[in-house]
Amino acid sequence: MNEFTKPAAILSSDLPMVPDLSVVVPVKNEAENILPLVQEIHAALENFIDFEVVYVDDGSDDDTPARLRDAQGQFPRLRVVRHARSCGQSQAVASGVKFARGAWIATLDGDGQNDPADIPAMIRRRDQEAAASASDAALVMIAGHRQKRQDTFLRRLSSKVANGVRSGLLKDSTPDSGCGLKLFARQTFLDFPRFDHMHRFLPALMIRAGGKVVSVRVNHRPRERGVSKYGLWNRLWVGIVDLFGVAWLQARARRPVIEHHD
Repeated sequence: MNEFTKPAAILSSDLPMVPDLSVVVPVKNEAENILPLVQEIHAALENFIDFEVVYVDDGSDDDTPARLRDAQGQFPRLRVVRHARSCGQSQAVASGVKFARGAWIATLDGDGQNDPADIPAMIRRRDQEAAASASDAALVMIAGHRQKRQDTFLRRLSSKVANGVRSGLLKDSTPDSGCGLKLFARQTFLDFPRFDHMHRFLPALMIRAGGKVVSVRVNHRPRERGVSKYGLWNRLWVGIVDLFGVAWLQARARRPVIEHHD
């Protein structure tokens, strides 16, 4: 599990307002999905919360950069980060969180299968959990649980096996860790250990940090445009080493109890 070292370049300047929420969307070669999804995010969050949208272009070699520039002309809340070369989804998420300005982050996949309309309900659930508990709200993660998966049988099967193995070993109590829709505090994420494929293990890392993961049912839609970047091998088997690595991290977690600070 190597630390990320590949650089990212910011392509857009800061906006004057500091949002309450940053929506981070990692993409690679998703030109056809850019504008429809950006429109949906704005439709879901306008008049609900102060937000920005941070797209991370992970070294696309199609028309994705041009489509993102076009979208920025229509949506001033859209900021863009571009990796000079592809670093993978986990680094794309990490780059987006790093350059985001909101205290809270919502992530979703850039292929259009996650529904941005689920984000407000996830925020309300976060508020409910914070009100019902005396614990730090920043240690609550809301994780999407996809209902009626709109994927091929093989993809559903590989996800079911991966979720079962992961849950059995890591005890993260999350039925759908692979769902791209998640809501968490930015600073909590930045305190997580970094490694490739970490996006698949965010619930386990939250629990390792002493936090709580709440799964909520979310919509799942068929891919209408573009081509999936994942198959059986890079979805199921490539994470086995990381799975044991996260178990190692869990076993060695130490959480200090702060008695006093000035």
